Amino acid sequence: MKGLMQDWPLSVTTIIDHAARFHGEREVVTRTVEGPFHTTNYKEIHLRARKVAQALEKIGAKQGDIIATMAWNTHRHLEAWYGIMGMGAVCHTLNPRLFAEQLVYIANHAEDQFILVDLTFVPVLEAVADQLKTVKGYIIMTDRAHMPETTLKNVHCYEEIVEAESGDYKWATIDENDACGLCYTSGTTGNPKGVLYSHRSNVLHALIGGSADVMGLRSVDVVLPVVPMFHANAWALAFSAPMAGAKLVMPGSKMDGESIYELLDNEKITTTAAVPTVWLMLLQHLQKTGAKLPALNKVIIGGSAAPRTMIETFEREYGAEVIHAWGMTEMSPMGTLGALKAGMEDLTTEQLLDVKVKQGRAVYTVEMKITDDDGVELPWDGKAFGPLLVKGPAVAGSYLKSEGGNILDADGWFDTGDVATIDENGYMQITDRAKDVIKSGGEWISSIELENTAVGHPDVAEAAVIGIVHPKWDERPLLICVAAEGKNPTKEDLLSYLEGKIAKWWTPDDVVFVDEIPHNATGKILKRALREQFKDYVLPTASAAE
Repeated sequence: MKGLMQDWPLSVTTIIDHAARFHGEREVVTRTVEGPFHTTNYKEIHLRARKVAQALEKIGAKQGDIIATMAWNTHRHLEAWYGIMGMGAVCHTLNPRLFAEQLVYIANHAEDQFILVDLTFVPVLEAVADQLKTVKGYIIMTDRAHMPETTLKNVHCYEEIVEAESGDYKWATIDENDACGLCYTSGTTGNPKGVLYSHRSNVLHALIGGSADVMGLRSVDVVLPVVPMFHANAWALAFSAPMAGAKLVMPGSKMDGESIYELLDNEKITTTAAVPTVWLMLLQHLQKTGAKLPALNKVIIGGSAAPRTMIETFEREYGAEVIHAWGMTEMSPMGTLGALKAGMEDLTTEQLLDVKVKQGRAVYTVEMKITDDDGVELPWDGKAFGPLLVKGPAVAGSYLKSEGGNILDADGWFDTGDVATIDENGYMQITDRAKDVIKSGGEWISSIELENTAVGHPDVAEAAVIGIVHPKWDERPLLICVAAEGKNPTKEDLLSYLEGKIAKWWTPDDVVFVDEIPHNATGKILKRALREQFKDYVLPTASAAE
């Protein structure tokens, strides 16, 4: 017997419909690419999203097309998301930080039909436009006064074509399992692979993301999504914030500490989300100026592991709760968040930090397990660690055009490529990417834990750890550090600092200082580049072992 409930498709347009109807006056504030701040609201976003859909259809786009955006977090980008998805097309977020060759491959592989682009990235597209095989035209996301001279062909002014429409538009009829979003991941081997989100997966994911033990969004909140809309589905904030009726503050192109502080302070942000590198810049600004953040009560940190010192600083010095998170593009992207459980109220500060440095518990709709190399499930004891596998309704079942073949095992589990532990309370902690784990004498050393411990040294701005070939132990860790501004730490300083904070046999065999550590397009440390840079490096312990 089946239930007798109404058939109400879970379409992302129902989110902006709801926001306009019940939270229409709630503001969306943007630091525009052109410079000034712009204030609108959900009612206006809803209207202009329908105008975007009309405008796109008028210039030749149709339901089922892949329509790309290359844009910062702005009100226009938000309108475009809902407009593209609302006409039944697929919104493909292009990451402008990728290499030109990757951008060309991705746009051609996706068969993008049109690209909406911010002023900042017009030169990026001009440089590769003649290689884009399927793109029929470009919409520059500005007004007529700021339209640039460009070599792009078939160019439209966003404000002109949008404002020419009435907004009298009925969203396309879709099945909730129809595709609506596309994001490519470079976390796999070979070429980037496309993750194709459905309306249903995005709505379910947004519902979970905004729930109390995840991001806990409410209509009274003021949310600053620093995580870019062109990366990992913007951590669902473009959906979950309007769903809750929370005020949105869009940072535009300025991600430096001073600019982020200005938004946090002026707009009285209560909740914000970004990768650790952004928070490092903000904390440096706060410490330099002595500024405070009285309104901020929740900082969501994901993308890479948050150092213990960063969590401690936010909570002790600025009174903001840190929610550690983990996920992947293939997971829409949230997998775990570190909200505390009942029974933890009486933990000491240090015990709480022990919990908060972990990436947290699986959100509802995410199943999770760790296995050994033979696929046998490991216990949740906080000690055993192995490959992390996940499944759920917002987890990819395959890549676009079946690239990479079958990505699920026989029981439907997706291998994340991460190595992790899960403790008895269900808190997961990433110990490494499978390709980055250091195998020394048959035992594993966590490069992430070493990095996060080393960066706690007051004279270290950033740290990375890679494995170097060793004649006796197979691999031993090399600690690579960037000194804090005006500081000159030594190898001995670092090794002394690490003593007692890590297992003795984890102690790096050497420490080197560099001016800069390379990062990939999403801000993560580029271990592959470091391994290439230090491929001929000989550890001082190597000759003694021979």
